[in-house]
Amino acid sequence: MPSILFVLTSCDTNLVGKPTGYYLPEAAHPYYILTPTCTVDFASPKGPNPPLDQRSVTAFEKDEDCVRFLKDPIVADKLSHAKKLSEISAKDYDAVFYVGGHGPVIDLPTDEDNIRLASEFYQAGKITSAVCHGPAALANAVDAEGKSIFAGKNFTGFSNAEEVQVDSVSSIPFSLEDDISKKGGIYSRAEPWQSKVVVDGHLLTGQNPASAAPLANAILEAL
Repeated sequence: MPSILFVLTSCDTNLVGKPTGYYLPEAAHPYYILTPTCTVDFASPKGPNPPLDQRSVTAFEKDEDCVRFLKDPIVADKLSHAKKLSEISAKDYDAVFYVGGHGPVIDLPTDEDNIRLASEFYQAGKITSAVCHGPAALANAVDAEGKSIFAGKNFTGFSNAEEVQVDSVSSIPFSLEDDISKKGGIYSRAEPWQSKVVVDGHLLTGQNPASAAPLANAILEAL
């Protein structure tokens, strides 16, 4: 059975002092698509109990998978025993998946253990995937030649237009659309809040919360 590492943020406060964390449906929807045929572990820079963005709980309070995820004792146990990124090697997994939220833009891009791990996955030819703000966590990952893993690659992620619509431009240190494009990534997007998944080799990205489930299906297909 393939094994997948879900990487979550440890950041619980954004740049304007408001609570943040990982975005619920971007973990819940892929989890229930992948777990019937894959094993899933959770990890974050600080390990156990990564912070959840409570706004996502409110926004998706009627979403069946999100409600299930919050009440699922197996999920609760996995989150309470989430591994530290410093303890993980890419050789122990078949794929890595970065869950979005504003938190991942703040702590993961500059986290040395994360940069090492993401680079390991990519250089090993293993599925390296991220949804919404998750691609920001891969912004400093490099290939075997030391170049950005996005150089010359097609990708998507939370768009500048969507960031403006949720009034969060000042909440995060950079725009992933702009930053990764400057590293040579070839950005494309759907209209705000519409699903979009981009697959370029073993680099798989999704634009926004609506893209989480389609991205998980793309991961399954790639596995």
